[in-house]
Amino acid sequence: MGNVEDPQDARVRLWAPVAQAVALLLGPYAEVVLHDPDTDRVLGIWNPMTSRGVGDPSLLGELDDLEPSAQDVFGPYEKLLVDGRRLTSVSAVLRDPQGRPSAVLCINLDRTPLEQAAAVLSAFGAPTVQRPEPLFEQDWSERIQHIIGSYVRETGRPVERMTRQDRLAVLGRLEEARVFAVRRAAPVVAGALRVSRSTVYGLLAELRSPNAKDRP
Repeated sequence: MGNVEDPQDARVRLWAPVAQAVALLLGPYAEVVLHDPDTDRVLGIWNPMTSRGVGDPSLLGELDDLEPSAQDVFGPYEKLLVDGRRLTSVSAVLRDPQGRPSAVLCINLDRTPLEQAAAVLSAFGAPTVQRPEPLFEQDWSERIQHIIGSYVRETGRPVERMTRQDRLAVLGRLEEARVFAVRRAAPVVAGALRVSRSTVYGLLAELRSPNAKDRP
């Protein structure tokens, strides 16, 4: 891990152990930079991700556009490197005993490995083609599970919290899929929805009544 710092500056001597500790913990994916707010120059940099070094411009003006997330703390906010890498950054104003801003400590975390890991996890085991319906069209129990599961995912409500209107909507989809043409389907649907068979029959009767389309 490459470190560049000005050992003669008292602020560097004071905060270098903190910066080194963060860089060691999160390295090689974190850059820690100590800035001079008076001169707007870099005082020290640990695990540098770019070619900048001590004495280079800090460009702390970017913090002026941010609302502090805590006292003297800004971020996390996003930054972008010229090579396309996205960083999540946080900056803290460090004050002297008189309360004056003495230095600004910035931690820049490279999100690339996290994004790559998330992409791998999201792709792992995910279906890459549509479900082959001919394989399932005769499996009515699978169709029941698929239709109810799809409704749960769409609405975010598990079967235990379904309202009467939810159950009517689900039964309507099952009816369109001709699930109830199978003699033993109603008890299976009742079990999947965790209601009684009489409830399913009653909702079906309501759904199939001539006035069903007139109701909201």
